[in-house]
Amino acid sequence: MSERTFDPIGFFPRTAKLLRPHFGTIAAGTELWRVHQSKYAPDQFNDRLSDIHFDGGRFEGTVLDPYHYLYLAGSPVTAMAESLLRSVPYGGRGDRREIPYTAAHGRSLSCLRVRHDLNLVTLRTGADLAAVRQEATMLEDERNYAVSRRWSSEIRAQAPDAQGLLWDSRRNRGEDVMVLYRDRVEHCAGGPLEVVAEQSIADLGSWEGLKRANELLEPLWAEISVPVGR
Repeated sequence: MSERTFDPIGFFPRTAKLLRPHFGTIAAGTELWRVHQSKYAPDQFNDRLSDIHFDGGRFEGTVLDPYHYLYLAGSPVTAMAESLLRSVPYGGRGDRREIPYTAAHGRSLSCLRVRHDLNLVTLRTGADLAAVRQEATMLEDERNYAVSRRWSSEIRAQAPDAQGLLWDSRRNRGEDVMVLYRDRVEHCAGGPLEVVAEQSIADLGSWEGLKRANELLEPLWAEISVPVGR
């Protein structure tokens, strides 16, 4: 194996495998989307650390690599699908997928414009995954989240220029989803992201918010239920 040329970060790398990640660019000016609790700022990174082995999301920081993270999607409908369509079956009104109102209440759909080109490790294809010595199960199987968190840190250690990861949405195929690492983007002048308030939905639980959200979800045969009395 060739000599390592990367800088380690804390506990990582912990593998003898030499990763050769493929990169993709999210160009400055691109508009990205996220669904988040309204009490948080649209561009606020999550500082909650996940357990090393158990509960937590796919690419979140841990005590061994305590980075802050921000999940984003390439379109508003993908952001909602990733956040609101987990384990929601067909069979609602008109055989649609009916999202409980409580899942949308107190949440916002925010649009964020990229201020500077972002350099992300891409995990879209089989070749992309092979380049980091992984298979599609890292992205498809929620039982592998602990492995995904570990491998995110391995990639970070061996690719110090990586500002995040980019992959294909499970819930809206053909659309991009990504995670940004705050420690890799926080030095961007003015911050990495600019809030586009006029395209955002500040309150998904409001009457206007529900109407706009359900128009976006229509192609996915999904809708947020309207509470009685609305």
